[in-house]
Amino acid sequence: MEIERKFIINNPPDDLESYPHHYISQGYISTEPVVRIRKRDEEYILTIKSKGLMARTEIEKPLTKNEFEELIPMVKGNLIEKVRYLIPEKNGLTIEMDVFKGIFEGLIMAEVEFPDIETAEGYIPPAYFSEDVTNNPEYQNSALSQKSII
Repeated sequence: MEIERKFIINNPPDDLESYPHHYISQGYISTEPVVRIRKRDEEYILTIKSKGLMARTEIEKPLTKNEFEELIPMVKGNLIEKVRYLIPEKNGLTIEMDVFKGIFEGLIMAEVEFPDIETAEGYIPPAYFSEDVTNNPEYQNSALSQKSII
């Protein structure tokens, strides 16, 4: 079970490059149910997600580079490109801050994953977080993959 909240970031920390980060390229073979392929640095992953906004089932399976490349032609919509920064947060949590590239250049979002719904609902984000878009399906990456602009 994946339990996360998602936020728009208008003013990210100045020291982003000091945090561990990954280069991500991902595409959606299906948006309902979500079937995603992702390249994270040199790792390849197939992900299947159920419907939902804050909480949903998520299954990930490794892919080979060759399998990933064979699936790329099946991607519907945009290939999403982003750099994901991993920022330590209070209570052992991690902020995953995505700085989008390409078609969504300028969009910055942060996700925080939680061990349970109660912790997610009680979370108080840092002051630099802007709008909470957890319950806005337009900001799910699968929805973004079908848009030309946000």
